[in-house]
Amino acid sequence: MSPLQELIAHVPQQGRVRWIGVRPESRGAMVELEAVEARREAGLTGDHARPGPRNARQVTLIQWEHLAVISALLGRAPQQPVQAQDLRRNLVISGINLFSLKGRRFRIGQAIFETTGWCQPCARLEQRLGLGTFQAVRGHGGITARVIHSGIIRVDDPLCVEPLSETGYAPFNPG
Repeated sequence: MSPLQELIAHVPQQGRVRWIGVRPESRGAMVELEAVEARREAGLTGDHARPGPRNARQVTLIQWEHLAVISALLGRAPQQPVQAQDLRRNLVISGINLFSLKGRRFRIGQAIFETTGWCQPCARLEQRLGLGTFQAVRGHGGITARVIHSGIIRVDDPLCVEPLSETGYAPFNPG
């Protein structure tokens, strides 16, 4: 392994769930939860995401620290920051760079996820939050993931990264 590959493979940070939300219907209001069930190949219970192994957007995650960045880019006063539910992501995670999860499996609570891509902003955010929102969220929109192993997730649960094997892929370890 090269020194750069070693740096990429080692993720010493551990994240923490700060907020959980589901969208019972497309374009409907977010519902904030203290706990949710992540279901294998189906996403989060109560969320409208289409189930199935081919759905790469079963769950969306955004970094807690990016809410302040997005608020600043929008020129929001500290008393009126962008809220987690405004960005319509399912899980808000603090303490870890979500981009370090690229190509990785990770555990939150009892559930195991696999990163499937970047979560780009949608044009509707501009309509909901005002001019410039699309550009403010670009690069800060978080990641998409698929549920590999079902389990319960609670606010304040840790996010732990599965270590990479020598092949560069995270081994599956449901226990």
